[in-house]
Amino acid sequence: MNGPPAHSFPTFDVSKSDRTDALTIVGLTVTYRTRGREREVLQDVSLRIRRGEAYGLVGESGCGKSTVAMAILRYLPRNGRVKAGRIAIAGEDVYALDANALRAMRANAISMVYQDPSRALNPSLTIERQVSEAFEAAGADRDAARKSTLDILHRVRIAAPERILDQYPHQLSGGMQQRVVIAMALASNPALLILDEPTTGLDATVEAEVLELVAQLREDFGTAVLFISHNLAVIGQMCERVGVLYAGKLVEEGATADVFARPRHPYTVGLLRCLPRAGRSKDTERLDTIAGNLPPPGSVTQGCIYAERCRLADDRCRRDAPPPYRVNAPHGDQMARCHYHERAMELPRVTANLPMAVAQQAADATSAARVLRAVNLSKTFHAAGTPLRAVDDVSLELAAGETLGLVGESGSGKTTLAKLLLGLIAPDAGSTLELDGTPLPSRVTRRNDEQVKSLQIVFQNPDSALNRAHSVKQLIGRALTRLASLRGPEQHARLASLVAAVRLPDRYLDARTRQLSGGLKQRVAIARAFAGDPRVVVCDEPTSALDVSVQAAILNLLADLQRDHGVSYVFISHDLHVVRYLSDRIAVLYVGRLLEIGPAGAVFDGPHHPYTEALLSSVPTLDHAEAHADGNGTAQTKPRIRLSGELPSPASPPSGCIFHTRCPRKLGDICEQQEPPFNDAGAGHRIRCHISVEDLRAQQREAPPTRG
Repeated sequence: MNGPPAHSFPTFDVSKSDRTDALTIVGLTVTYRTRGREREVLQDVSLRIRRGEAYGLVGESGCGKSTVAMAILRYLPRNGRVKAGRIAIAGEDVYALDANALRAMRANAISMVYQDPSRALNPSLTIERQVSEAFEAAGADRDAARKSTLDILHRVRIAAPERILDQYPHQLSGGMQQRVVIAMALASNPALLILDEPTTGLDATVEAEVLELVAQLREDFGTAVLFISHNLAVIGQMCERVGVLYAGKLVEEGATADVFARPRHPYTVGLLRCLPRAGRSKDTERLDTIAGNLPPPGSVTQGCIYAERCRLADDRCRRDAPPPYRVNAPHGDQMARCHYHERAMELPRVTANLPMAVAQQAADATSAARVLRAVNLSKTFHAAGTPLRAVDDVSLELAAGETLGLVGESGSGKTTLAKLLLGLIAPDAGSTLELDGTPLPSRVTRRNDEQVKSLQIVFQNPDSALNRAHSVKQLIGRALTRLASLRGPEQHARLASLVAAVRLPDRYLDARTRQLSGGLKQRVAIARAFAGDPRVVVCDEPTSALDVSVQAAILNLLADLQRDHGVSYVFISHDLHVVRYLSDRIAVLYVGRLLEIGPAGAVFDGPHHPYTEALLSSVPTLDHAEAHADGNGTAQTKPRIRLSGELPSPASPPSGCIFHTRCPRKLGDICEQQEPPFNDAGAGHRIRCHISVEDLRAQQREAPPTRG
């Protein structure tokens, strides 16, 4: 147990409202002691979560969201302490408890689900032992704990849980691991469940399943939820109320429907403008961004903490800290710490939009020459003597200045396909790769310098690509030294422009990657990939670790570089809004096979393959055309198509159509026995399905299908 010394715990009288709330935080100020100085990372934060309520906490990385969670648990690091304020869980003063009482509260009244389930599970213990321990910690004996384990695994929608009891975490998918962690968190029937980025890194269908699970379990158990996320669409779907945290201060709070429909703080306005929306793309507009960076903790002592990044700020804002202004909104009180909260929606754009001529030129780029071509690309791995076809007979082309988006669930073969294109793994015999119409060696070690430079990659995990022993300046600079055309001052200018483009503050140039956050590491990886002016860049989840503000800047950067240099992208992401914004064409993969390919607008608007239809229906959205506020102020999207079962194994794929075991529009025996052809939907849009294009179009206008 970490936290401030016992004598320094702030204590308070528990009021009647505290006892009726699952969580009460009043005037919370938290400091971290670094280099002999205390720095405030949370300042005067107050919020309440009623029993059974879901409350969303949003803000950029470094705003203090996770510190709020750690303070609630009384689990701050050794250099952190609660300087002022009070925290109560179900009426109990957290910082007045002794060690035994605190241990009991953690076991019975509060639970937390972390972002990465693989790190929350012990790799050396079976699933049964880990879940049972959670019940035993709450007071159950071993037999009762095992019975409860089976019950709770059923409740988190793990079919036939008996089959996974003896398995270890590494044998489960990410979505299954997260369900197990949620089951453990609910073992004590807690009054408060804290979810810290629980769906980051999950694909669209698994994310939707986890979110539905949390909503259902919340209804069943009456558990209050504190949902921490940078995904505003998820917060809009899951939470009745939302708080916006900036640099340790709660700058806006209210019903989610009110805050997202009419934000009253410029920071909230900026966050919402950073999001790609349906129907918009890089060819029609640039995403707006938020200028500048978060101030260092404790550095702002006067005026509004957001003033240096706000385009509405004036001398009053820099002189006087705004109080919490409150207004009556349609779904309740709305608070904003802004002197000009009534004009927040008038906030000028930070990012200039595309001139009409440039937008039209970009839209016409699809007729450019072909730069990359793959024909009958396949890859078979062998595990314990069993062949596993990870990519199966995929053919595609990429034009100069074009973005091809690769989508599909985890395990669909997207990353394997990308590695085949890059020559990181060799394809099966009979596969063909071409660059500018010239055969491209299958192995990167057999490619010449120009071919290697022409194809670069930005990995999902920057730790796997960056040398921890080198500084940021060295990592980017080494890529620049390979360019014979750049010498001396030109190299320094190019380095400065790359660093500015990915919004990496200059103070990090001499830092080692171990000193950087995940988002900062990814910015370094992106800058290094673009240092050599590549022809094709494979982007494998390049923005999954980034805040929406940084994500917007990176997406603008990718689009700008494409327009200026004609670079092409193969873009892989679970965020279909991001894929739609950046991509000219979309390829949909399922268990290594191409099920659909075509222009982005045609694939997203339909008709589309039943698998694509299910993927799109799983994506949370903030767009008012597809969401509405119900009586509780929660954004509800149109009905989701639920896919039954898990992805089939590439080692034993189904006969006929590979999707028939999960397809909600399955016709019958033909789907089980015959592999479907590609149907032409026009304009280069092809759909691999036994259902005709016309019938798909008619069916998809009707209510979504269901499958048990």
